[in-house]
Amino acid sequence: MARSTAPFAAFEWMIAWRYLRAKRAEGGVSVMTWISLVGITLAVFALIATLSVRSGFRAEFVDTVLGANAHVTIYNAGTVDAQTGRIDRTIEDYQAMAARVRDVSGVTRVAPLVKGQVMASARDRNAGVQVFGIAPEDLRTIPRVADPEASQGDIAQFDQGIAIGSGVAEELGVTVGERIKLISPNGVKTPLGTSPRINAYEVVYIFTAGRYDIDRVRVYLPFAEAQSFFNRDGRADELEVMVEAPENVDDMTLPLLRAAGERSQVWTWQDSSGSFLRALEVEDNVMFVILSILVLIAAMNITSGLIMLVKNKGRDIGILRTIGLSEGSVLRIFFICGAFTGLIGTAAGVILGCLFAIYIDPIFSFVNVLMGGQVWDPSIRGIYHLPAQLQAGDVLSAVVLSLGLSFVVTIFPARRAARMNPVEALRYE
Repeated sequence: MARSTAPFAAFEWMIAWRYLRAKRAEGGVSVMTWISLVGITLAVFALIATLSVRSGFRAEFVDTVLGANAHVTIYNAGTVDAQTGRIDRTIEDYQAMAARVRDVSGVTRVAPLVKGQVMASARDRNAGVQVFGIAPEDLRTIPRVADPEASQGDIAQFDQGIAIGSGVAEELGVTVGERIKLISPNGVKTPLGTSPRINAYEVVYIFTAGRYDIDRVRVYLPFAEAQSFFNRDGRADELEVMVEAPENVDDMTLPLLRAAGERSQVWTWQDSSGSFLRALEVEDNVMFVILSILVLIAAMNITSGLIMLVKNKGRDIGILRTIGLSEGSVLRIFFICGAFTGLIGTAAGVILGCLFAIYIDPIFSFVNVLMGGQVWDPSIRGIYHLPAQLQAGDVLSAVVLSLGLSFVVTIFPARRAARMNPVEALRYE
């Protein structure tokens, strides 16, 4: 009668280790073990790499949105001019409104803006740009402009010229110290109609905010000059508001509306970018499911290898059962074989995945050079490089998924080995 032993006794580990390192000539399946090991490693590596890139892309996207744009924009619902029929959305008492909004709890910054779209020209090159008229002290509080990824010139000289994005500078072929022309169709009103307004400004600061669509069109002009250029004397187009907790900006909508007053409306960063973030979330969930299936397929290789191992070791199982090993001991021996493969493969995959996330910049640069610089197009993806952010939660979810699947798929062939009849196993030996 088989004697019960303590679970995972030393002899069980010893037998499992002998089976794992046995050569095919000795009835082992070392080749299948290596295939299973490599499969688990690559699957876990792919899962961690994808999760880290997903987290990094989302963090970089949100950071560029919040670092160079208003968290909340407050503007006027507008009044209709009885003579022209046009809707005037400008804010006349913008200073008083800004003071009321600044007193709202959670607001860190309020800046009146004058905005307009014009043509920028330098030499024989032209580009459509979006002009933001802003006070110099307010410009220095925009994180991605005051402290950008790269810059030229001195932001302290902003009141003496104009600040432009690096994409605008590249498009026009200008550098700091050169002058560009801004051409607006809505210029000076004369008895013969409205004539275009053309002003030249010296470029004193060039910034790279990290977003292609910002650097490619964004131009900052001193607030008073922008009021004159766009015929906004004594008025502003909107208020740019920054808050302490941008992720909870929806909770501040009503307080901001009350402070701004009647006929005011708000537009948050989640209103403008929420659909893209929701699309990212759906894509993240789908990718996690797909890669989880990849891990499952890799784990199934462990089942194949164990089934072959059980078949090749049928005589050994019969002998072990005859000399007194219990079904539990045999089950644990083959469970150790499969679980050990999953454990080593998972550990190797975690190491590779973490190294990929840590050294993604040189890896990406190498691949980009290898592919002729066509791997990443910032005009499509918005940001300039492939980011990665290694998070403990992502690594833990990959480890739990891999080990969980590895342990589960190991149970079935291990149970088959434990329930093998020793008489049948030794009949033809």
